[in-house]
Amino acid sequence: MSLQMPTKIAEVRVTYKSKVYAADRPQVKASEDAHRYFRQIWDEDTIEFFEEAYLLLLDRSNRVMGWYKVSQGGMAGTVVDAKVIFAAALKARANSIILAHNHPSGQLYPSKQDCALTEKLHAAGKALDLPLLDHLILAPEGGFYSFADEGRIEN
Repeated sequence: MSLQMPTKIAEVRVTYKSKVYAADRPQVKASEDAHRYFRQIWDEDTIEFFEEAYLLLLDRSNRVMGWYKVSQGGMAGTVVDAKVIFAAALKARANSIILAHNHPSGQLYPSKQDCALTEKLHAAGKALDLPLLDHLILAPEGGFYSFADEGRIEN
């Protein structure tokens, strides 16, 4: 039995087309700005029903290039895959990212899993020179928790 080399391999293409000029993109200067942009994305009719995670993709001037829905779970959690986050960020040629997820319960303090995820994404972002600037937790009532504001992310 002989092993033959495959004769065909798949081509991989990476493309990105922005539909918004750089000067027209909103800028994130503080966690309140990021929170406001995430609230525009979130479906307020389901924020109390299931947990979701979204990503803001930023350019060098911290202008929002776009957003990406990372995951949707149940009432008690959602799976956030670092590979999915960084694949989206790299494809969009982002310079930095901000992650947000909601707690349907309204509890704003991060869980151990939230802290571990933030540390993992922060380390991966450092290695890729694509920093995680902040991780927000949103509550249905309108409040939010910022890992950066609480000194839990250093950039």
